[in-house]
Parts: sequence; structure tokens; C-alpha cells
Amino acid sequence: MLIQAFIAFGLAIIFVLVAIMKFKMHAFLALLLGALLMGLVSGLPLDRVAAELTTGFGNTMGGVGIIIMFGIIFGTILQQSGMAEAIADMILRRTGERNAPLAMALTGYVVSIPVFFDAAFVILFGLIRSISRKARIPLVTLVVALAIGLSATHAMVIPTPGPLAVAANMGADIPWMLFWSIIVSLPAALVGGVLYGKWLGRRPEYANDFGDAFADEALIAETVQNSEGFAAEDSIDMPHADSVATAANTLTPPRTLPSGGLGIFLILIPIILILAGTAVLQFIPEGTFLYQLTTFIGDRNIALLISAIIAYLVLRPYLTSSLTEIIASSAAVAAPILLITGAGGALGRMIGQSAIGTDLSGQFHGLAYATGAGTLLVIIGWFISQALRFAQGSTTVALITASAILGPIVADIPGAPVVLIAIAITAGGMGLSMPNDSGFWVVGNLARFDVKTTFRTWTAGLTIMGITALLITVVLSLFAGVLPGLH
Repeated sequence: MLIQAFIAFGLAIIFVLVAIMKFKMHAFLALLLGALLMGLVSGLPLDRVAAELTTGFGNTMGGVGIIIMFGIIFGTILQQSGMAEAIADMILRRTGERNAPLAMALTGYVVSIPVFFDAAFVILFGLIRSISRKARIPLVTLVVALAIGLSATHAMVIPTPGPLAVAANMGADIPWMLFWSIIVSLPAALVGGVLYGKWLGRRPEYANDFGDAFADEALIAETVQNSEGFAAEDSIDMPHADSVATAANTLTPPRTLPSGGLGIFLILIPIILILAGTAVLQFIPEGTFLYQLTTFIGDRNIALLISAIIAYLVLRPYLTSSLTEIIASSAAVAAPILLITGAGGALGRMIGQSAIGTDLSGQFHGLAYATGAGTLLVIIGWFISQALRFAQGSTTVALITASAILGPIVADIPGAPVVLIAIAITAGGMGLSMPNDSGFWVVGNLARFDVKTTFRTWTAGLTIMGITALLITVVLSLFAGVLPGLH
């Protein structure tokens, strides 16, 4: 049965990749059909295949559906209010223009928690071009710093949809995954964004390029048009082209911006509530009203709901859309993410119900953590996610598929550092960005880089960040027996 299950697994993964890459099938349908193929070929009874398909889809959606929707609404409010520019201006005032690469990396890291990568990059590109010309800092240095900072939280930090789906598929504790993903992703972003960006800017071919090739309206329109031409699976890593166009329009008209400090405070609200929901409970007697209240407010769904409401009320003077319009546009962005997340959960459920989930995990059951099984699984998770990212281009699809594969296997392994394996999967979804990735063209077109330079800046920076994040995660896995919240 185990051999049959592995054959089914191989066929399902090949089908998913071929369907997406060759036939441009939407990732939702490809994953759902792959789940059916997995169930049928692995030998599950026909009536169970249908039942497990719906159970896997429903369980996953029940775990992350609401938080993904509220997270996107929250991000849309911050994006439309001009908060990204306000945060960038504030950080630049604190660091000074000579430290602009650090400022841009930190700006990207903070902004991309609620705002989609592509929209945030378009919004902030005019700023980095201006800084490049004024401070005589090579454009490639600032592009790498901003793009890598944005990518770090896009791929690794909750409440971004990809990491949320990974947490659901892996059964990882969300507050602890949020905490440790920040510990891992921030230094990785500084290495891949700031250090590598500065090194690249010292190379002779880039040292004297200070952004004179500016991004005009025609170029922005070209970038938006190119984004519309990608396969359906790419759309889950970037908002609809209309959203990118809306973001692009914020580059030109002057307007009053909210406070950058207010923006950082608003972004921190859901993070603080989710983390506090775990930390504070350690000091409150169970069963008391305060315990129940803290549990309620710290729930990830309620935390994002509260954050979205507060953000709308505070930023309402800076918004041009009504709440109904914001929810409608957010739903359009959320729909493909939710569908693909649910389909990934269905695939994971099929794997878990096959002999891979029932028998293979039993092979690991007797392993003590000292054998290094946890560290091995961290590395395996990273490689699977990296391979999927390379093959089909979408970070989110790579994260969902890799976690769907490993989730059922890891679930029954005692002592496995589930949180670190989940973080390794998110780190693997960043590197090796090829031309099948929409972000590759967004960065390259706006910065007017040729394909070779886009590989050197965007692809290489992402890969360095992903490898750095893996190394940090491996080191943490060696101390998983004493560090809190990793199992």
C-alpha cells in the first residue's frame, strides 16, 4: 500500500505541475483534480475520496478563510490611505538618506505585512528613484533592498495569506509561528536586501546608475498590462491589475498622508493581539472572565476583525472608497487565494488518508529528536517548497502545496519542530524566481532592468534571503528541545 501511495503521490504532483505550467490551468482546479487523482490511485474507496475531498477543503477554509479575508481588507485600507508612503517617509527621516538601503528594507518589511507585494513596490518605486538621484545611491541597491524587504513578510509572516495556509496545513501554532518567523525573516531580509544590494551597487556596471531612467505613466501601464497576461496561478501573488493601477496612480497626485507612526501602530495591532492571546494567558487563571476575554480578543480571526475596524475608523479621512467598495475589491483579491488554499487542504487530506500519512509517519514515530529528524524535516520542507517555486513561479502555490505534502507526515512525528518546518517551507518559497513569476517582471519593468540585471537583483537577492532564512531555521532546530513554541 505504501508503494501504491507513493506512485499516486508522484502522479498527483506531476499532474498539478504540468496542468499549471503547460496547460495554464488555474491552480485551484489543478490542485483539486490532483487531490482526486491522489485519492483514487492510492486505493481509497470511492465514497471516501469524495468525503475526504470536501472534508480537507472545508477544514482548511474553516481554519484560515476568515482571517485571510479580513487580512486583505485590512491591507486594502492601509494601501488606499497612502500609509506605505507615510511609513517610508518616517523611516527615512529617522535613518537619513545615506542609510536609505536599510530604510527601504525596513519599510518593505513592515508594509508588506498587510499590503500585497506588487502594489507596495509600485507605490514606493517613485520614492526610491528619487532617493537614488538625490543621495547618489545606485538604483540597484535600493531596488534590491525594497523588493527583498517586501518579499520577506509576503512569504513568511502572518497574517499574509501564504504563511497562514502553511500554518493551517502543518497544524502549527499561529502565535508562535508569527513570533519565530519574524526572528528568522528579518535578519534574512537584511542579508539578502541590504548587504547584497550594497555589494551589487559597488559593481562597475551599476555604480553610476542613479535612476535617471524613471518610471513614467507609460511604463507603469506597460507593467500593469504585462501582469494581466500571466497564467491564473500567478494572480494569487499579486492583486488584480486594477489594484496595481490604483497603486500606481498614487505616485503622481500630491495628497495629505497619515502619520507613518500611526501606520506602524496599526500594523502592529493584529500582531500584538495574536501574540498576547498566547503570552498573557500563561498568567491568567483558566476559566475566569479575563481569561475568556483574552482568548476571544487574541483569536486570530477576531484580532484581524478588530484591526480592520480600527484602521477604517482612523484612516477614513484619507480614503476615497467606501467600506462597501473596499470589501468588494478585497473579496475579488481574496477569492483565488481562498480557493487555492482550500484545494491545497484537500490535497493534504488525501495524502494524510493514504498510506503516506498512516504508514510512513509511523516509520518516524520512534525517532527521538536527538537523531536529527527534526532538522532533516526542516531541510526537506525548504527544498520541496523551493523546487515548487522554481517549477511554477507562484510563491503562494509553492507554500500551499509543500505544506499539504508534509503536513500529514509531520503530524504524527513526536518531537518534530512543526513551527520551524512551517517556517522553512515559507523560506523555500522565496528563492529562484524565474520569468514565470509575475514579480520578476514587475520589478524588472518598473526599474527598466534587462533580464540579466533582473536575475542579478531580484532572483539572486531572493535566493540569498531564502538560504539565509534556512540556515537560521536549521540553527534554531538544533535547540528546539529548549526553545519555546516550536513543537
